[in-house]
Amino acid sequence: MEDTINATTDTQTVIKTENIDIYYGSYRAVKEVSLEIPKNKVTAFIGPSGCGKSTILRCFNRLNDLIHGFRVDGKITYHGQDLYASDVDAVEVRKQIGMVFQKPNPFPKSIYDNVVYGARVNNYKGDLDELVETSLRRAVLWDEVKDKLKASGFSLSGGQQQRLCIARTIAAQPEVVLMDEPCSALDPISTLKVEELMHELKENYTIIIVTHNMQQATRVADMTAFFNAEAVGKGSKIGYLVEFDKTENIFGNPKEQATKDYVSGRFG
Repeated sequence: MEDTINATTDTQTVIKTENIDIYYGSYRAVKEVSLEIPKNKVTAFIGPSGCGKSTILRCFNRLNDLIHGFRVDGKITYHGQDLYASDVDAVEVRKQIGMVFQKPNPFPKSIYDNVVYGARVNNYKGDLDELVETSLRRAVLWDEVKDKLKASGFSLSGGQQQRLCIARTIAAQPEVVLMDEPCSALDPISTLKVEELMHELKENYTIIIVTHNMQQATRVADMTAFFNAEAVGKGSKIGYLVEFDKTENIFGNPKEQATKDYVSGRFG
């Protein structure tokens, strides 16, 4: 296999984990997680702090590779291709699987240069002006910034900065967009705009979101994975997947008592 990731396929499962364990050195942070992420849906990861939601999310575009001592056992595949095979380039993975972080992180550049950053790095051959407009329109930001594209990304409000970061991510033309608590630093109105944006984006992208806001999961997610953690030794916890199903089932008719307790607010 070449060191590029091929995104053309007919399958409806985009990312699949098979019995994965995640380690930092000798510490096992996550155990035995198996799930399948469906194409063109929003999948939410919910659960209490320390259960491994963000750790698993970052495995999907190899960001944990940057952490000393990290390793994953088991298998994570993207359209059937092993993401951690020795001949797979992590940079190529990140071209197909983009990331939006918890806090808005625009680059110290203009709005325009923020959006085209990834395209320029990847030697994009198309019309950059068109790419900027298309990406900002998809991020529902174009009408707010079209007259000040040369202004700094930092001149925008927090909610606008997060939508700019989403525009920057999708301008690089990934297939999957990972979102790690993308609304946790935003006010309610900005949060609503980002949630509405997710509904629109799933027509063209597969979205996986980590959220502590259960109401948000019910509003935006088609599928929901509930993770929990158990104590293992002094001060240590290990995360595991309790249940993965359609969102309406997780919140309305969960199979597991732990899921029912969590979504009803009994713990977490």
